[in-house]
Amino acid sequence: MNKIFSIITVSVLGLTSCEKILLEENMASRNPQKNFDYLWNQCNEKYAYFNTKNINWDSVYSAYSPLVFDEMTNDSLFSVLRAMLGELRDGHVNLFTDFNVSYNYVIYTGSDNYDRRIVFENYISQNEYITGSFRHEFLANGQVGYIRFDKFNGDVTESNLDFILSRFEKTEGIILDIRENPGGSPDDMFKILSRFVNKETLLYYTRIKNTSTDQNDFSSPTPVYITPSKGKKFLKNVMVLIDRGTYSAGSFFALASKAIPNLVSIGDTTGGGLGAPNGGQLPNGWTYRFSITQTLSLDKKADYENGVPPDINAVFDWNDRTKDEIIDKAIDEIL
Repeated sequence: MNKIFSIITVSVLGLTSCEKILLEENMASRNPQKNFDYLWNQCNEKYAYFNTKNINWDSVYSAYSPLVFDEMTNDSLFSVLRAMLGELRDGHVNLFTDFNVSYNYVIYTGSDNYDRRIVFENYISQNEYITGSFRHEFLANGQVGYIRFDKFNGDVTESNLDFILSRFEKTEGIILDIRENPGGSPDDMFKILSRFVNKETLLYYTRIKNTSTDQNDFSSPTPVYITPSKGKKFLKNVMVLIDRGTYSAGSFFALASKAIPNLVSIGDTTGGGLGAPNGGQLPNGWTYRFSITQTLSLDKKADYENGVPPDINAVFDWNDRTKDEIIDKAIDEIL
């Protein structure tokens, strides 16, 4: 686990996470074609999900290379490179310059499955607790604990978790709501999950794309485990609420929850984002990053990069603004 955890933490699992770009030697060239070819080749040799996403990278070269010419401006070159990287359909892909930054936004394939106002007007009272990044309250006449966790900020502490789980220790179960969570620090994920197991548990596998034009050339899968915390644990049912806005570290959490018997995910398929990114420097000094690892399920498949499906499907009824069907379904499952 230590080896893989270090790989994840030196990379960027969310756009606001701690970033580390491994800079290549600056070849000091502003030639547009040289920079285009360099970036295309780096992706060709190191990007991890061409086959999973059915991307023909040679066709991408044929489509975008004719758009590059010697006298083009930096802004025009940036536009071409951004469009080329957009073909990867990966939120962990970026191009950084001193005048612009490219992002690949998650494409939502389903309706929105979370409304903060509905939750806070119908489920959360003014007596809610705010503990670090967690907001929590009792539901169902005190029988169920509800925890809202909207971002992996890297600031989860052991004392946070001890307090919250002690507060809910007499409940029948807990709802952990990570809908619309864009990701962030994987350290938070491991701290939280360690409270829901009583023995070392295999969560998933990871492998790194070897530098090669062979798109199937990866390192051997390495297992990633979670070990139980020495702090307060909760081993009763935990319902993890997910949706298409659950991305990056949130998707990791959703995938890991499938390996923990008392965790059940409810809602919609996540937005994906299971590749750990890293990058380098173009000859003109611009920097980039893209996913260089694959995260594999327990059956060693990489399909969940496109989204982790819930164990139980549940959707919003937007004609009724008085309730959250996903929370209600989670309560029913617990009780």
